[in-house]
Amino acid sequence: MKNLILILALLPLTLFAQYQPEASGELIKHACYSLDYHEGAEQPSWVYYRLTKEMICGNISRTDNFREDPKVSTGSATLEDYKSSGYDRGHLAPAADFKHSKVAMSESFYMSNMSAQDPGFNRGKWKTLEAVVRQWAFEKGEIYVVTGGILSSDKGHIGTNSVLIPNFYYKVIYSPSDNKMIGFCMANEKLTGKVQDYVETVDAIEARTGVDFFYQLEDEIEEKLEADNDYSDWAFNEFKGTSKVTSEGTSAQCKGLTQSGSRCKRKTSTTNGYCHQHQGQAK
Repeated sequence: MKNLILILALLPLTLFAQYQPEASGELIKHACYSLDYHEGAEQPSWVYYRLTKEMICGNISRTDNFREDPKVSTGSATLEDYKSSGYDRGHLAPAADFKHSKVAMSESFYMSNMSAQDPGFNRGKWKTLEAVVRQWAFEKGEIYVVTGGILSSDKGHIGTNSVLIPNFYYKVIYSPSDNKMIGFCMANEKLTGKVQDYVETVDAIEARTGVDFFYQLEDEIEEKLEADNDYSDWAFNEFKGTSKVTSEGTSAQCKGLTQSGSRCKRKTSTTNGYCHQHQGQAK
């Protein structure tokens, strides 16, 4: 069974690319993720991958073998670009999402998967968001993730290759099992709010990035999901492995009642115990 799971996880990316955005730069495909590389920014406008429970529950250790991506025809950013810059080589597709495969883990350290991130951001709220996304994959079985820096707004450049420093980063997640979508936009600086404070509609993120996310969905479904910023159906717990989960804000079932008189099934981390839709009942 374990061998079958590994084989399925390593099948060609095209099998799992049904929700991949269209590339406006150079499309690069690796074993478990793809990216849209923009030479002028020396980084991708998006990184896309399917994330499953099996992928995050593997036992492959982090490799830290940062190196140039041989598939980028114009040459990717280099280690030297980041040296003494004050910025981290921040993963877009995080290494901890590929613990099922030595190949996938190693490829996550290509410089084409890096972006110049403020250390307080990369090791703080961005890291927390990555752990929350892993918990969703663990609970739902599979999700689809698109992530990157917003290249239209920057804080300057670093290195001889002029690696762009984005002002903001985003993540868009689609869960096919329950047909839900959620988006985040975070400033490239040390942040103090909760992860849910940075939820944005996918429509707003599309306007800022110029990327059409999950356009393969039926138009009516896509329009509804991308306009929604109600996160009460999402629990914001961090994945800490298969035995322990911590919370960004205690999440529990809403205390509210539906029109039929039954208990609301949404999860909420609000202090009064009522989700967004039932705040009126709290009063």
